[in-house]
Amino acid sequence: MRIGELAERTGASPRSLRYYEQRGLLDSERTANGYREYGPGAVERVRNIRLLLESGLTSEDVQELQDCLEIDLVREPACAEAVALYEHRLRAVRKRIEALTATERRIERQLSDGP
Repeated sequence: MRIGELAERTGASPRSLRYYEQRGLLDSERTANGYREYGPGAVERVRNIRLLLESGLTSEDVQELQDCLEIDLVREPACAEAVALYEHRLRAVRKRIEALTATERRIERQLSDGP
């Protein structure tokens, strides 16, 4: 299938699909006239990429999950590598929340102390 059809079937923009290719997350073949052609597994792969990105993982994180991109991450049991990355990302998010909360408290103190 061509890029427009893949975009339509997955909800991803053609620009996003080209980005996924650039990052090594998605493969295509080039036809004689230069069009991208995607194989039958591309729809599942793009859906998984989007799911992982929307879940807070980065494209670098998703690159580490190449083996997980071929299975249905919505219906299949969680991929062990994905679970480990989610746990790592969650710890990082919690640390960031703690830092932001501390910053919020300092700003509130400054405001309540007045000029």
